Amino acid sequence: MARGGFRGGAPNMNNMMKQVKKMQEQMEKAQSEIEEKEFSSSAGGGVVEATVNGKKEVLSVKINPDVVDPEDVEMLEDLIMVAINDAMTKASDYNEETMGKLTGGINIPGLM
Repeated sequence: MARGGFRGGAPNMNNMMKQVKKMQEQMEKAQSEIEEKEFSSSAGGGVVEATVNGKKEVLSVKINPDVVDPEDVEMLEDLIMVAINDAMTKASDYNEETMGKLTGGINIPGLM
């Protein structure tokens, strides 16, 4: 009498579950490392520097006091925005690259 299902289903399923668990552990480790990593960027030739972490939290903003012009605050605001956005982009790119290596390029919603 023929039985339904795949040959050797249980051992294959166990191996697959082990692989899934291993991949999940690797991804959790990578995510933790990403969150701790810092990304910096500067704007205006180093006038403004911003640092963010892998969780995309702003850790610091440094401004060269020699360039602070009360008559041109808008330029300083723009430089701060550029530096922060660039640092955030670096964090996002690093996250996508690192997690993409683990997932084989498959986009898993909510992962990145």
